[in-house]
Amino acid sequence: MASQTYQVIQAAQSGFATQDAEVAAARARQLLMVETEATTGSGDINAAFSLDRRFRLVFVRCHFTGGSGTSPLTISLDSGAGSAYDTRLFTITQAGTNQDVNFRITSEELTEPSPWMFQAGSGVRIAWTNPDSGNMAWGLEVGLVMAS
Repeated sequence: MASQTYQVIQAAQSGFATQDAEVAAARARQLLMVETEATTGSGDINAAFSLDRRFRLVFVRCHFTGGSGTSPLTISLDSGAGSAYDTRLFTITQAGTNQDVNFRITSEELTEPSPWMFQAGSGVRIAWTNPDSGNMAWGLEVGLVMAS
């Protein structure tokens, strides 16, 4: 009887181990799936991006056409806890004509705890003042991935 009980427990443990491995593999695939969100315009940039769950920012790309001039582009936390917790995370000092933005977060910076991790209800805000509004157009893309 003890032998049968041991075999049942051993089979159950093996099943749980297989299930754990399948769940871990599915989670790893999800963490690699980048959701790209985009917006365009010819005025200032003041755009917020978020997912309905914890997420990480992995890239910001912005292409500028026409017009002339540059201006700082800021990447900030738009906190779901309120404006008292909003935080500037990074500033690219010159963005505009002939100064496209290609900002990529390295894997070392994504290790938790990371400033690039956002809670559900919070977002990442991109802001830029167009130095040649109406003449300079832009296309902005951000890459977001589900956080573990």
